[in-house]
Amino acid sequence: MAFLNCNCANNDQEKHGPAHNNEYRNIQMTKSPKMIYLILILTLNLSCVDKETSETDLNKSPLVNLSTSDSLNFTSGVRSIFQDSKGNYWIGSHQEGVCLFDGKLFQYFTKKNGLIDNQVRTIKEDKNGNIWFGTGNGVSMYDGEKFTNYTTKITTPEVEWKATNGNLWFDAGENSGVNWFDGQHLNYLTFPIPKNVNPDNSFGVTGISKDRDGNVWIATYAALFNFDGKAINVFDKSRLALKEEEVLHIRSVFADSKGRIWIGNNGIGVLLLQGNSTINFSEENGLIHKNSSKNGDFSPVGTLEHVFAIEEDNNGNIWFGDRDTGAWKYDGESLTNYTIDEELSSQMIWDIYIDQNKKMLVGMAFGGVYEFNGTSFDKRF
Repeated sequence: MAFLNCNCANNDQEKHGPAHNNEYRNIQMTKSPKMIYLILILTLNLSCVDKETSETDLNKSPLVNLSTSDSLNFTSGVRSIFQDSKGNYWIGSHQEGVCLFDGKLFQYFTKKNGLIDNQVRTIKEDKNGNIWFGTGNGVSMYDGEKFTNYTTKITTPEVEWKATNGNLWFDAGENSGVNWFDGQHLNYLTFPIPKNVNPDNSFGVTGISKDRDGNVWIATYAALFNFDGKAINVFDKSRLALKEEEVLHIRSVFADSKGRIWIGNNGIGVLLLQGNSTINFSEENGLIHKNSSKNGDFSPVGTLEHVFAIEEDNNGNIWFGDRDTGAWKYDGESLTNYTIDEELSSQMIWDIYIDQNKKMLVGMAFGGVYEFNGTSFDKRF
């Protein structure tokens, strides 16, 4: 299969409740029981009022004096992009929290404002319009006024896997499981760990995708898991029919509109799963270098070996975001490679996102957000 290379350069470029340490004056108490009772009741009432007020202030005060700017000023890279039902863009960074762009200003939320962690890996919206952030250390929900934070809690007995319609899924750090919000609670679900796994790999979640039948595909470094609403299926190195020298190190997964499952690896490129058959898509198309170490080493131009993002555009094209070689478009017959911006120190792509206007946006590890104009990429944020 032939591929084209397009150098598309563009020069534009972090509990408190107030400690009410009331100083009581020494009062010479009378021996009257009624007087003692009245003082006790008054004291208890005042204490209750103070406690209620401090809790309200705690929830709202972190959002005062938020930082704003006229342009996106993240320097640690863009991990996630999302457009909400109101048309606002949310941009998650690698180490600087999340940014809200309302069409005029960029407003920043970090741990100082109530966000649970400053690395924002995924952004989602629930049916009530609340915005959810999957981070490097838990999950935050923003209702437009305050954050509600959830940490991963491993419970005994374990929570059972249940149906998937309308539920939200998030990673759980390096834990061997996934966080699942059922509409009321954030639940931690453990994976059925396969035997004889690579000790250098963990079962920390690196990607989640729902297929057209509602099944959930969950990528981890060491294996791919599929939940069909009833059972969990494990796709490890053996089931994916990898060669002896091929090391499974999954960084992304995507279920496309045709029922195909695309698996992005850090080292051996793209695997394509169709039914019970798996092929190394990158190898089949000559995109694995002949001297490739097939691990995390740097790969040259013309290779597709380190795939951290996968998406499908509105024309059915499949896009791959590579760590070293930028964006790749597969139209069903041929592959085209795009350099996002020659001025960037790296072409690494963290996220590919299709917005409500059918525009494709890419979040760069060493830059901002770029938009595909049909032939090349322009700086958007």
